[in-house]
Order: sequence, then structure tokens, then C-alpha cells
Amino acid sequence: DGSCEYPAVEYDNLFFSEYAEGSSNNKYLEIYNASDIMVDLSSYAFPSASNEVTVPGQYEYWNTFADTASVAPGDVYVICHPSVDALILPECDAYHQYLSNGDDGYCLVGGSEGSYEVLDCIGDWNEDPGTGWDVAGVTNGTVNHTLVRKSSVTTGNDGLWEFSAGESEEDSEWVVLGEDDWTYLGSHPHDFTPVDVEGCMDPV
Repeated sequence: DGSCEYPAVEYDNLFFSEYAEGSSNNKYLEIYNASDIMVDLSSYAFPSASNEVTVPGQYEYWNTFADTASVAPGDVYVICHPSVDALILPECDAYHQYLSNGDDGYCLVGGSEGSYEVLDCIGDWNEDPGTGWDVAGVTNGTVNHTLVRKSSVTTGNDGLWEFSAGESEEDSEWVVLGEDDWTYLGSHPHDFTPVDVEGCMDPV
């Protein structure tokens, strides 16, 4: 009948590995390349929706990477607020003025502004969550906290943020750290398993 079918585009395995919304402008998004190849980020974007979403479910701002941006296999790419603390600056690969105050949804997508696939999200593009989203049972976990993806997570949430956030420490994909805790910034994954040290378990 003259019609053509095009194969679905397969995007590389990228996802958010860390997020910070700290004091002042100490905010960043860390993206991990879980694939085994160098990834050209010009085919990707990180669109966002503010706390006052115009059309629920749709992004409001199409945020792109530089044409020369890339991330090596097993490495991370960090997007920072331009005024982050000096301790964060060495890890920054790019800058974005309007990172979230805790109630703005950011998604990592592959494709173009008119045709894209959602790979991963922190927050969502739906109605205003209030102050922020709860994560791992922590109220307003996306505000004044750092979120680190668990090593058991090997791919993005496909936009299903509520399942990624979870309702407890056990069912969440994230470990919630305190404000301005950047211990794990710059690499991924991390082992959060407690280590018993013989001789140090006696509270006396």
C-alpha cells in the first residue's frame, strides 16, 4: 500500500544517578552512562516543567546539551547551577541557571523537541506537588536533600517517577542524604551496605 514502517530508535542506557537541591544555589543533576560506548549527548535533552505546569503531563522548557557534549561509558555528566559551591565546581560539565527548587520536574529524554522518548525523571510534569516530592518515605525529599541512585538500579524509570521515588527506604530507587551532602558526586554506582567492623560494635 506504499506505507513504510521505521524501526524504533534505541537510545543508550542513560539515567539520573544523583540530584541535589541544597542551600543557596547548590543544585545539580548527575547523569550516568550505563552503556558500554561513548554517548553523544546532542541527541538527548533534559526538558523540565515548573511548579505551575501550564499543561499537566507536558514539559514547559526544552533544555539541551551542548553540541560537543558527551559522556564516556561508566562515567557521569554533571549539570550544575552556575553559582554552586567551590567544592562542586570541579565536577561540573555544564551549567543550567534554572535547576529545581524541589518542585520542578526534570526528565532525561532521547530525540527531538517534537519527537522524543522519556528515559528517566526526577519529579514529573504533572500538577504542582507543593513544596516538593516525597522520596523513600522522606517528606519533601526533593528539597534540601541530595538523592543518590541505588546501585541495584540499572536503567531509568521511563517517566514513572512515583515508582522510582517509592514509599520507604526499601522500595525506593534512591538513597536520601542530608542537605549539602556531596559525598558521592562525580562517580557512580556506590555501595551503601553497612560494614560491621569487628571490635567497634560495643557501644561502651
